[in-house]
Amino acid sequence: MKSKATNVKDYLASLPEDRRAGIEAVRKVILKNLDKDYEEGMMWGMIGYAVPHRVWPLGYHCDPDKPLMMCSLSSQKNTMTVYLMSVYGDKPTREWFQKAWAKTGKKLNMGGCCIHFKKLEDAALDVIGEAVRRTPAKAYVENYVKMLASTGRGPDGKKVKGDKPAKKAAKKKVKKT
Repeated sequence: MKSKATNVKDYLASLPEDRRAGIEAVRKVILKNLDKDYEEGMMWGMIGYAVPHRVWPLGYHCDPDKPLMMCSLSSQKNTMTVYLMSVYGDKPTREWFQKAWAKTGKKLNMGGCCIHFKKLEDAALDVIGEAVRRTPAKAYVENYVKMLASTGRGPDGKKVKGDKPAKKAAKKKVKKT
């Protein structure tokens, strides 16, 4: 559920005790493994870990006033959720993540970038920590720029004139003579 808390301390204080303990434990793992170029703060009603404007001045292409989020953590209605954009946006990282989680014997409840768990015991904390550790801010920005380019966009997220995304260009039919 989206929180109206304006800082992490207030967000954590607003949670029921069982959820607070779970979110705090995951937060501790994230912070322990987080690259120094990320910053923690409240974003979109949850705890977020983002590449700040001092590192990536262009920010998030959909809203350049916001920093580029890599990871977030929230308490939802029925679950706790970790959002790992780095796992969602990079196929080799996603494959590694799914295999590493499977090795823990815990069931992975994963959507695009979101990993849901009802109890802290359901979360593979070491795998979450390693996924965060494997994502330094500068490498995350490089992958983000590549992803934008693959859709015909520049680093600022704006369409590049005269440039077509690779997939669309490949689908163009060749005229028979």
